[in-house]
Amino acid sequence: MCIACHYWRAKFSTIGPCLACGTVLAISDAGVCRLCRVQARRNRKDKDQLDLAGANRHGAQLFLADMYKKRSNVSRPVNSSSHPVSAPPNGPRPVLHRQAVLFTMERNFSGGRTMVGPPRDPVLAAILDAHLSDYAQRVGWHRWRTSETRCGIRLLLGLQDTPGAAIARSELAVLAQFFITQRDVAAALTDAGMLVDDRVPAVRRWFDRQVLDLPGQVRSELESWFEVMYAGSACAPRRRPRSETTIRIYLLATLPAMRRWADDGHDSLREITRGQVLAALPPEPARRKTCGQAMRSIFEILKSRKLVFINPATRLAHASEQPLPPATVDLGAVRAALASPDTARAAITALVAYHGLRSHHLRHLQLTDIRDRHLFLDGRAIPLAAPVRRRLCLWLDHRTERWPTSTNPHVFIHFRTAYRNEPVGIRWVFLTLDLSGGVQALRSDRILHEANATDSDPRRLCDLFGLSIQHATRYTDAIREPAVRN
Repeated sequence: MCIACHYWRAKFSTIGPCLACGTVLAISDAGVCRLCRVQARRNRKDKDQLDLAGANRHGAQLFLADMYKKRSNVSRPVNSSSHPVSAPPNGPRPVLHRQAVLFTMERNFSGGRTMVGPPRDPVLAAILDAHLSDYAQRVGWHRWRTSETRCGIRLLLGLQDTPGAAIARSELAVLAQFFITQRDVAAALTDAGMLVDDRVPAVRRWFDRQVLDLPGQVRSELESWFEVMYAGSACAPRRRPRSETTIRIYLLATLPAMRRWADDGHDSLREITRGQVLAALPPEPARRKTCGQAMRSIFEILKSRKLVFINPATRLAHASEQPLPPATVDLGAVRAALASPDTARAAITALVAYHGLRSHHLRHLQLTDIRDRHLFLDGRAIPLAAPVRRRLCLWLDHRTERWPTSTNPHVFIHFRTAYRNEPVGIRWVFLTLDLSGGVQALRSDRILHEANATDSDPRRLCDLFGLSIQHATRYTDAIREPAVRN
């Protein structure tokens, strides 16, 4: 007999022909086998009467024993627990081992959250639940946000292959099927020390796409340059990590030359001479300078890693014959931005127009950096101008009224970062300022005005705006030019 016959023989202890299908199987007292009854229940609509004869008109679907269960027998939802576990006083400690799986299988959650079992480690679930309550109170989350985050954490704990292990960031993608915000769950798990970010950085995926058409050796050499630029180097010569924006700008500036050299038959950057590097520089001053800086960065790192024999890009950082003049902005647009009803835009414009702050400073400026009518930034105490103080007060009043329970320490926040400890993004600052050229153009115009007012004193520019002597000289030289002076 099949497995189903054995199962139902033990239950009914009666074997005979079924009245519906005529097959000799284990039957119930009504004379109908279990297979026909299950098939009829599947084909029934709403609460109609079972049609046992019609269920077998086109054949029946076999099933294995103990695999067909009612909806009420499915594992209960993860947010309910009949045996609560008290959390120990010490925080969560993820286990160090990992249970390897034989193969990965796509999970089906068509039945909703009830398809996920309870947490495999109830003690860890209780610890994270207590930690989440404390974290939500600290950051000022609403009750619904805390409840959804708690449900998301319990879902992830129920899907773990290794109970008690730290949760990988890629595993949070399953929460989209339950309409739970991944960022809230990730923030809570990160605060508890239970999240491991195993995602491939976006700049890494972008880099792989850009160098895909280059020869294998050139691609390998550029990957060595990318690793040093992205992660830095602890061995001599030591280097600090560079920003993703710098990596993108440098790679885009040199890719046309790399592809041209590959078309000429060069399979490695070791074959590139200084003449070829000079010929690859664009004629435009701005692009020429950027490309020269990028070339020098690439070949310096490859030379330090002994991947090229000579450095053909020495002294190319200042390859442009004429220095670029500092950018300027329309003063009418600046006055309109200062008088804008948007308090965030007015405050950002005032900070840049009066004190020359960078975009990085605006994003990471904290509430404790503004006190005693001064702005404490990078070891400098900057006296705040009266128009800046007025606009900052208006923005802070709006911030308190709009997000009264927010604990974000940054001065500038929006609806996404109000209940997280994250700074605003570069795009938000650019769109809020809404000026041609962005923060850098307004800052350059402010420094240029100060250089003109102080008779090109570079030391004054260094003290006021935190510039180096080299960058301060760029503004003083621009003032001495007749075109800029007029």
